[in-house]
Amino acid sequence: MTYDPNNIFAKILRGEIPCKSLYEDDFVLAFHDIQPQAPIHALVIPKGPYQNQDAFAVQATEAEIVGFTRALGKVAAMVGLVEGGYRSISNCGANGGQEVPHYHVHLLGGGSLGRMVSKKD
Repeated sequence: MTYDPNNIFAKILRGEIPCKSLYEDDFVLAFHDIQPQAPIHALVIPKGPYQNQDAFAVQATEAEIVGFTRALGKVAAMVGLVEGGYRSISNCGANGGQEVPHYHVHLLGGGSLGRMVSKKD
């Protein structure tokens, strides 16, 4: 999977597609997922063109990595996930279920989420 500058998140970052924004700073944009998988479902994306977590870890500056990590905590607190607990998910590559080739983290919560994956026998 290579970075596609016309992916939906790149278009959101350029203002070509609207989003229900939650938080924005120099490094990230966070917004509500349009197809929520939990009572609370936010997406946090870096503003740089990173296709997945692997690319972000290798190519992002230290400031981008710190800014992104801190933004995850800020957004989780803003949407009320910290006290009850939440799940943060980053799908990476085809086998990981990544659908959009722009690094992003899902913050999910607002109720019990159950097991992360089905237990294999």
